[in-house]
Amino acid sequence: MRFLIDRCAGRRLAHWLRAQGHDVDEAQHRGPDPGDAVLLGWATGDGRVLVTIDTDFGALLRLRGQAHAGLIRLPDVPAGARISLMEQILERHGSEDLTRLVITVKGSRIRVSRS
Repeated sequence: MRFLIDRCAGRRLAHWLRAQGHDVDEAQHRGPDPGDAVLLGWATGDGRVLVTIDTDFGALLRLRGQAHAGLIRLPDVPAGARISLMEQILERHGSEDLTRLVITVKGSRIRVSRS
């Protein structure tokens, strides 16, 4: 699976995903923060699922109708718990095409929307 990790989602998560055999790019390696719309465009253009803790991406998808290649939002997840939750997400949805999903974790709830 291909991921773009937003700088706010953390390097540990990016390293863990790589160790699991995924193709991972990190936004921080692309230079200064370009803003949410550009970041989402990068992920979409590269066919990568964007992983972020930022809540603004939902508005980009719903209100602006911006295209995506999958979005995983972890807004309420402390850094130490992100890997465990990502593992759960991949176990539950790894066989699905994540590029069609918007996954949001709120507390211990994982909400999945298909687009």
